[in-house]
Amino acid sequence: MEQLKHKRILIIGSSGAGKSTLSTKLAEKWNLPLVHLDALFWNAGWVPTPKPEFLKKIKMTLEEDEWIMDGNFDSTLELRAKYADLIIFLDFPKVLCMYRILKRAWVHRGKTRPDMAPGCNEKIDMEFVKWVWRFPKDVRPGTLKILRETKQVDICILQNPKEVRAFLDTAPTIQAGKI
Repeated sequence: MEQLKHKRILIIGSSGAGKSTLSTKLAEKWNLPLVHLDALFWNAGWVPTPKPEFLKKIKMTLEEDEWIMDGNFDSTLELRAKYADLIIFLDFPKVLCMYRILKRAWVHRGKTRPDMAPGCNEKIDMEFVKWVWRFPKDVRPGTLKILRETKQVDICILQNPKEVRAFLDTAPTIQAGKI
């Protein structure tokens, strides 16, 4: 019987890197509960959850025994990292992330993505595009600093879709009820 070493997994990276896709596949493969931070933060009509309430929701989830949590929200990364036993950083090129957010906006236009809160139809604006484009310069250095300072956590940095596929292919499959 296969034992799962990691039961609290963070998946981080730029928008468009594939965090939600990877987290969904791992949640199925490892039979772990999945939490999308965007779904915790946003309310219908793109109304943000007030920060104190959002932090409370995050802390409640972090205290659970098992989870896969995907999302940016770099202001909470240090807190989330303290609870994780595996952090997967999708450190993808900004051009690929830009392509993917534009494609995602087209594919999901007028609809709510599965990883988003109900009532948040897909949208894209210039502020978001700039954030994705500047992620390597503005967010990545702080993320790497937190990862360097985080102790007793396995860290996996994947830099392209081929590395993600290889990770998924080599990750053990856990059957429901066998842990």
